[in-house]
Amino acid sequence: MSSPETKLADLDIILPAPMAAVANYVPFVISGAHLYVSGQVSAGLEGLVKGRLGQDMTLESGQAAARLCGINLIAQCKAALGELSRVKRVVKLGGFVNAHPDFESIPQVINGCSDLMVDVFGEAGRHARSAVASPVLPLGVAVEIDGVFEIA
Repeated sequence: MSSPETKLADLDIILPAPMAAVANYVPFVISGAHLYVSGQVSAGLEGLVKGRLGQDMTLESGQAAARLCGINLIAQCKAALGELSRVKRVVKLGGFVNAHPDFESIPQVINGCSDLMVDVFGEAGRHARSAVASPVLPLGVAVEIDGVFEIA
C-alpha cells in the first residue's frame, strides 16, 4: 500500500504552501481524533480561480476548481499533521459553488475534490458530503470546500 505522499507524486501533484486565513479564524483545528480544515478556495499557481458556474464557467472548469480546493485541503492536512499517513479517513467535505440560479450540477462540480480524496487516500478517502450553490463566494472564487478528517 503506497502512502498518500506517494500517490500525490504519482498524480504529479506538488502541494502548495498552505493558504493563510483571510479573516478572524485559523486554517485548521485539531480536536481529539479529528482535524477540521477551514474552507479552502479555488486557488492554484496562477492565483484565484474566479467565476460563476453556468454563467462564465463550464462544469469541467468547475471540477478543476474543486480539485484545486482539494489540493489546498490536503496541503492544510500536511501542515497540521506533518505526515499525510496520519489521516485515517476523510470524514466529510462541505462544498460551496458560486453558481448561476439555473445551474444544477453542483454535486458534479464537487466531485472534482471528492475524486481527488479517493485517488490520494484510497477507500479512506470516501466521505460524507454536502454540495451547495451560492450566489457569491469570498474573494469571488468559483468553489470553496471545507473538510473533516479522522486522524491517528
